[in-house]
Amino acid sequence: MKYSKIKNFDKPISKLVFGTATPKLFAAADEETCGKAAEDAAFELLDSVIKNGINTFDCAAHYGEEIMGRWMDSRKNRETCVIITKCAHPNKWRQRVTEYDILSDIHDSLKKLKTDYIDIYMLHRDNPEVPVELIVDVMNRLYEEGKIKAFGGSNWTHERIREANEYAEKHGLVPFTVSSPNFGLAEQIADPWTADAKWGPGCVTISGPENKVAREWYEQSGVAVFAYSSLARGLFSGAVKSDNPEKAKEIMDEPGIKGYYCEKNIERLRRCEEVSAKKGVIVPQLALAWILNQKMNVFALTAPVTEEQIKVNSVAAEIKLTDEEIKYLNLE
Repeated sequence: MKYSKIKNFDKPISKLVFGTATPKLFAAADEETCGKAAEDAAFELLDSVIKNGINTFDCAAHYGEEIMGRWMDSRKNRETCVIITKCAHPNKWRQRVTEYDILSDIHDSLKKLKTDYIDIYMLHRDNPEVPVELIVDVMNRLYEEGKIKAFGGSNWTHERIREANEYAEKHGLVPFTVSSPNFGLAEQIADPWTADAKWGPGCVTISGPENKVAREWYEQSGVAVFAYSSLARGLFSGAVKSDNPEKAKEIMDEPGIKGYYCEKNIERLRRCEEVSAKKGVIVPQLALAWILNQKMNVFALTAPVTEEQIKVNSVAAEIKLTDEEIKYLNLE
């Protein structure tokens, strides 16, 4: 496994991050109802993550926190883990990017995670109507209180993060140092989850040619990117084949089809199959390597469901790609 650092944060972070929104962890989320077998299966999967060198876990207010808290308490390994979690996700009634909701969410998260601090804390969505000054101030309050060690935004545009950091610099405050947009070899052609713009922006992607400026900003600013849906929700899992693209509709879920199924991405898959065969690796390894070979300080979020998948994904951190291969895979 390869590790990297982010600004103002001492712990090494594995280049592959384990996404906790997986079936085994969902099944064991509620301690009162899950049963011992479900908890044992979840703990076994988390043990495999650590065993294979991944020390970083991506959670949110509605997934991962409860089971992670019980597992870390059982294994007494809190200090070896890097915990990412998120706040201020909208609900069906209202936007929640407010000081009240950020402070409320963190106390719930700390309790569920059975810890007194969070390594990396992100706002799960943005509300552009809320001034960045308010957000930077409340995150700095949590930082000064020792409740968070680093912070940023998930599904925030780079323009809003830049605005927040300009304010932070001007006032001697801690800036955003992390961002979690969608990023991977596949272009995101539609928002996989948000049906409308009722609560403002939904998913933010920095994939595709139209987002080149955003990627260049991340390269120059040094703000770390935690790329979610890095394998396009299964399109680059190896289960979908470019010579039978219709099979994707049986394998991938509805958000995956909506977000990533298109002719251009099928051609990217074909090229990924071609290059991976030449290199003696497999498609998911090459697709993850494509992400990790970018010039940005980027980490790839994956959600393997077995130890074998964890081992397969871990190889990606060792694969080197040339600039020509990177461009070829991306249809450039």
